[in-house]
Amino acid sequence: MKPKTIAPVPAVRTRSLNHWPINPSGKFVLYWMTAFRRTRFNFSLQRAVELSNHLNRPLVVFEAIRCNGKWMCDRFHRFLLDGMLDNAATIQKTNATYCGYVETRANEAKGLVETFSSHACVVVSDDFPCFFHPALFQKIASVWKCALELVDSNTIIPMRTADKTFTVAHSYRRYMQKEVYKGLPDFPMENPLAELHSPKLDALPAELKAKWRVWENQAASKELKSVSLDSIAIDHSVPICVERGGPVEAGKVLSRFVEERLNDYAEARNEPEKQGSSWLSPYLHFGHISPHEVFQRTAMATKWTPEKLEKPNGKMTGFWNMGGDAEAFMDQLMTWREIGFNMCWRERNYDRFESLPAWAQKTLDDHAADTRPIVYELSQLEASKTHDPLWNAAQFQLVREGRIHNYLRMLWGKKILQWTESPREALQVMIQLNNKYALDGRDPNSYSGIFWVLGRYDRAWGPERPIFGKIRYMTSESTQSKYRVKQYIKMYS
Repeated sequence: MKPKTIAPVPAVRTRSLNHWPINPSGKFVLYWMTAFRRTRFNFSLQRAVELSNHLNRPLVVFEAIRCNGKWMCDRFHRFLLDGMLDNAATIQKTNATYCGYVETRANEAKGLVETFSSHACVVVSDDFPCFFHPALFQKIASVWKCALELVDSNTIIPMRTADKTFTVAHSYRRYMQKEVYKGLPDFPMENPLAELHSPKLDALPAELKAKWRVWENQAASKELKSVSLDSIAIDHSVPICVERGGPVEAGKVLSRFVEERLNDYAEARNEPEKQGSSWLSPYLHFGHISPHEVFQRTAMATKWTPEKLEKPNGKMTGFWNMGGDAEAFMDQLMTWREIGFNMCWRERNYDRFESLPAWAQKTLDDHAADTRPIVYELSQLEASKTHDPLWNAAQFQLVREGRIHNYLRMLWGKKILQWTESPREALQVMIQLNNKYALDGRDPNSYSGIFWVLGRYDRAWGPERPIFGKIRYMTSESTQSKYRVKQYIKMYS
């Protein structure tokens, strides 16, 4: 019987990490879901379905949470658990087998995925260029005796399309517009599991359930609901947030945005008291929603089609022909988000001071010994105990809600530069606070924001100032003169 086919994943989005051939006699095709934790608009899952159909072998989707990673805490675990519940409920209704695992102590799952791989025809996983993912896959690629493929489902423009690192937004924007104008890149299938035609797995290998607590299908849903965060060896000082995680909630957040706030986005996103941002970044970071789906819903909301594109101009408006508010949002989605992935994909030192432009490094080093007006310890900053009510409010929002208002995040970083002993210390403080508390931390997009404070994607500014040198200068006073912040300060005081 000839196997049924599924739309192939573009070759530019897939790469093999080793030279082991696909084993057609393996028990199943394994999709190890690590970054794109969703079943919709997911090139990785689509590739796994493609291989499962081709080999006529069952598809197993394995999703886990480890507890020995840096900054792992109740907040992030709860968000991830919400997503696992959604995925388990969706996948168990299909011909695929969902397997879930939650570590309770460090290295409890050591050897688990490798054991999965020993029974697999091929392992497919997610090609995320940030946080622990690159080092993890580099480590296992030479050890596993199994074909291992990584798939890029991060961005609209595939990460490997660009042949250089872009250092300013204008140049990336022009590049992106030219690529889109040639033809919008292929989108992943909305529901790849609907095209799964291989047989369902009869049972997991016994050793996977004997040595580790691997849950499958309905059992996974039941066990995930009963997981107690208190029983997991993680940081319990960072509390969970009000917002629920997961693909289901991500879809609701996207709907509310396009229906209620998109039409006022250009102005409202910079007003602290309007809270006009999309609030999609946590769901994008955890892979609970795809940028392709966000793009599609924005296009539908504005009745946009590719025929409306204007010629590339490198400008924030006038290319998409969607209207000012939608174009402001598209610039965030297609320029600022994707330039961050370009940096992390191409530059492995993306999170180090040395990744800054040469001019920024020089001016910061030239002024590193300048006298600071006041110096705060990390503990004081973390506890919002500074003399600046607006900065304290922004930090308190970060600790309580896992986010900072878009515009105030810039001010937040600029003041840390001013209040710490050196630019390098300021960088480490920003990374620590952001990655510890922000739901969208540990992400290319958040590193873009942190490093923008120190000159990435920016230019030299005058006049040259103490501490800042030629780095763009911001103050709480100027922010309060431009935007309404009294209610914001009251809300987060």
